[in-house]
Amino acid sequence: MKKILLSLGVAWSLSTSLVAQQVIPFPTKILSQEKKIDLSKIKSIYIDDKRLLRDAEIFNEYLMRIDGKQALPIDKTKQNALILTYDSKATEETYRIESLYDNSVKISGKVSGVFYGLMTVFQALNSVESSLPKLEDQPAFKWRGMHLDVCRHFFDVSFVKRYIDFLAMHKLNTFHWHLTDDQGWRIEIKQFPLLTSIGSKRKETMVEKNFNPYKGDGIPVQGFYTQEEIKDVVAYAAERNVTVVPEIEMPGHALAALAAYPEYSCNKTPVSVMTTWGVSDDVFCPNDETVAFLKKILDEVLLLFPSKYIHIGGDEVPKTRWKTCAVCQEAIRKNNLKDEHELQSFFIKKIDAYLASKGRNSIGWDEILEGGLAPNAAIMSWRGEEGGIAASKQKHYVVMSPGSHCYFDHYQGNRQTEPLAIGGFTPVQKVYAYSPIPEGLSEAQQKYILGAQANLWTEYIPTTKHAEYMAMPRMCALAEVLWSGKNRPGYEHFVPRLENHFLLLEKLHINYSKAIYDVAISHQATGGYVFATLQTPFKEGTMYYTTDGKDPSVNATPYTKRIFITKSGKLKAQYFDHGEPKGNIVSRVFELHKAVSLPIISTITPTRGTLNLITDGQVSQLPKVIDEYTCWKDQFPTLTVDLHRPTAVTSLKICALKELENNNYLPTAITLEVSSDGKNFSILKNFTEKEINDSYKQHQAIQFAIDTKSRYFRCTFENQNKLLNPEEKAWLLLSELILQ
Repeated sequence: MKKILLSLGVAWSLSTSLVAQQVIPFPTKILSQEKKIDLSKIKSIYIDDKRLLRDAEIFNEYLMRIDGKQALPIDKTKQNALILTYDSKATEETYRIESLYDNSVKISGKVSGVFYGLMTVFQALNSVESSLPKLEDQPAFKWRGMHLDVCRHFFDVSFVKRYIDFLAMHKLNTFHWHLTDDQGWRIEIKQFPLLTSIGSKRKETMVEKNFNPYKGDGIPVQGFYTQEEIKDVVAYAAERNVTVVPEIEMPGHALAALAAYPEYSCNKTPVSVMTTWGVSDDVFCPNDETVAFLKKILDEVLLLFPSKYIHIGGDEVPKTRWKTCAVCQEAIRKNNLKDEHELQSFFIKKIDAYLASKGRNSIGWDEILEGGLAPNAAIMSWRGEEGGIAASKQKHYVVMSPGSHCYFDHYQGNRQTEPLAIGGFTPVQKVYAYSPIPEGLSEAQQKYILGAQANLWTEYIPTTKHAEYMAMPRMCALAEVLWSGKNRPGYEHFVPRLENHFLLLEKLHINYSKAIYDVAISHQATGGYVFATLQTPFKEGTMYYTTDGKDPSVNATPYTKRIFITKSGKLKAQYFDHGEPKGNIVSRVFELHKAVSLPIISTITPTRGTLNLITDGQVSQLPKVIDEYTCWKDQFPTLTVDLHRPTAVTSLKICALKELENNNYLPTAITLEVSSDGKNFSILKNFTEKEINDSYKQHQAIQFAIDTKSRYFRCTFENQNKLLNPEEKAWLLLSELILQ
């Protein structure tokens, strides 16, 4: 039989039967499509090397989690067998699957490769066809990671292992375990027992987003992992070819540690484990005593975790205490440092050097670039890709983890029906579209990009079921990005495989999100009207919509072409398959007003977003999606709209967002001016802070009655707010400026 090496592009066009399978991530090389490998005839497992025995046993553990499935006996017969062969010449993580003459299937590779081949077979066995083509497979990236925050909400060892199983099944190989933070210390350190007896406990947790005024739930929280439990988890992960990378936060996010040992703070005064989300001003004082304390902690961490990298945090470190701390200021003077940022770098370099002396490398969030990067440090780039780009150009290794694509604590679907999340919008399609290699890097610089990982921060994820829901199926998309790389076959190819993969997730009783079924609504404002477009990645069903406020059904209007919005109201849409609704009802609020589709002139360029969003006819709903807002940071603009002719206007409505915990403030004053020529303006009204706040409290928007006729309308926004964190800057977020 002639072997045909297919690129994935060709594989997509020739192997449509693969679409019906559940294999995720998609194999990188299809060697032959001429004969399918029938997995249904496999009755046992044969191994030719004892190093592969544990792989076979773990494969059986996966099998037995499927209701009605039995383990395959491991015996000496090669007929109708899954034959595991150790190939010493294979590269790490590479595997090959091929059929043999006696209804047997051979998986060859080194231990990690054979394990990944078994995961491919496990998925295929539970697919519609229970078959595979002949294939050879290897990953595009070395670091294929998922993160789990157990500080904000604690998850027991059984769930941590289950989470690792999710990673292994999808060929992800790095588990980033976030073990310390302001809200809890979760790792036993025998030299410092107060870290767990005090630091692992908090008196309660803030209810939802009740920052101001604060509201707590009154329920004490506690939990930590003993060193024996950690050893057990690390060994469990290693058997599944997953490396556990611990994160011990420093010098910030340290309040839980300082609650136990306040002598390592600048003020040296008692503090409590934080019950709200966010960042504490109390951080480690970067003196010799603190460094010695942290070295002793790291000594125990290194005994528990054999990983090459130890994550030391380094993010979101307020310098408030350092600025007034005599010890810190003396350290800046004595070491000829420019400022507190260089002081942080000075501190990080000491920790980095200590880890290097122990044969390890530090990795930290991209803030550790500020003030100078430590010699051996790798960067985890979360504030976009800029930090990763800078580090790779300095010949430091990088793991990409930008919030835009890799933060799985964001909403993933219709935010009116999704569980409470921290914010943002990161659907499966956006995750799948991510490329860890930024544009503009040379070939040499690209080699410093180890890969990427997604982060699951748990401020608003209190249960294991909720954690599964936020991770799945976005983890599946990330796995294909990192394993298949540039050769992944595309989102249209991924979606039907994912839909079939859901059957496997259900068999494993995984609480996955079905938000991928939600209809995507986009729109365009033109000529004073709005046109809305509906999209779904699924071809079989029908999208139905309404504009009268009623919920969609099969009796509603089927979507066939873009929708012409001629009056204010709510557009609702839902996807149906064989007459049954799938996903949630998705809605958008549109307000048609005098300024729809007209250009806005601003005295200050927006920090984020575009000016046309302010007159696109769509009013953003809560929970917010940041892409629906035009945003200014630290500067509040003057906005002018030209109605093209003198127009009677009776009301002004400004759709802004007040969200103090994220420094999103309402203006403290608004001046409304009008003009007939765009040059000479007269003040129509000044709105006070009280009027603004009273209106927002009543309408969730700034809304005032006016009575005038003019062509040009100009709003000047002012801000005198005192921020909760004085080191931060105030943001103004506008969704729509409505003139009626």
